[in-house]
Amino acid sequence: MATEPELRDRWIDVGEVKLHAMEAGPEDGQLVVLLHGFPEFWYAWRAQIAPLAAAGYRVLAPDQRGYNLSEKPPGVKPYGLEHLASDVVGLLDALGRERAFLVAHDWGGAVGWWTAIRHPERIARLAVLNMPHPRVMERFVRHDPVQRKKSSYIFAFQLPWLPERRMAAHNYARAAAALTKSSRPGTFSDDDLARYRAAWSQSGAVHAMLQWYRAALRARPPRPESNRVTMPTLLIWGAKDGFLGKEMAEPSIGYCDQGRLVFIDEATHWVQHEEPGRVNELLVGFLGEGS
Repeated sequence: MATEPELRDRWIDVGEVKLHAMEAGPEDGQLVVLLHGFPEFWYAWRAQIAPLAAAGYRVLAPDQRGYNLSEKPPGVKPYGLEHLASDVVGLLDALGRERAFLVAHDWGGAVGWWTAIRHPERIARLAVLNMPHPRVMERFVRHDPVQRKKSSYIFAFQLPWLPERRMAAHNYARAAAALTKSSRPGTFSDDDLARYRAAWSQSGAVHAMLQWYRAALRARPPRPESNRVTMPTLLIWGAKDGFLGKEMAEPSIGYCDQGRLVFIDEATHWVQHEEPGRVNELLVGFLGEGS
């Protein structure tokens, strides 16, 4: 019977901030960086870390800046995409790696797309779960009334402090509901929710997490010379996503020179939680093509 790979806890100085991360797999294995979204933390990848490590990869799942144990710089600008992508590059530099595989979900997917656009020489392969290319997201929020309604919470998060109070009220009831009511029944257990509440309870975490949304409108990055994604890219999309319409998936792949799109029809936004076996099979197969 195979044993679970050892999970190693570590801190990594990426330049502007220090990030907490969990690591598994052989240290000489090809590096896979896993980027979580909102309102999660490294634990979002609990079903992927061991299979990827068992496949021979060195797996790094950081708490992105502002989340859980990682440092939380003050202000809005430090949560702009340029800074978030620099954190990814900083992780590679700290580990002495020229390139890595990048796997990302939700807000992590936005960081993944942007890192691939701005630092293509550092990303060997990109896998994104339920997050459109940034240009596609911008276009749909501006011009598609259905997606604009789905994304209305982004604009509500621009208010000062009220979103923080609402999110933290009644032992983070709204944040927990954002997970449980938008996923298939039983996806998030009571133990899972206890872990999330512990992460949200870290000093300054809720405020920092919401700053990502504020920076999206107030600290927009400069337009890149090209929005093309040049490395092989896999886009996995839970088709029953209540936050992000599946109509954005095909146009996103249109920005990729070497793109593949896989819909998982029975999954929601939380695809890696609900269909871990299918997601893991896709990821191991895709990353193995570049090994």
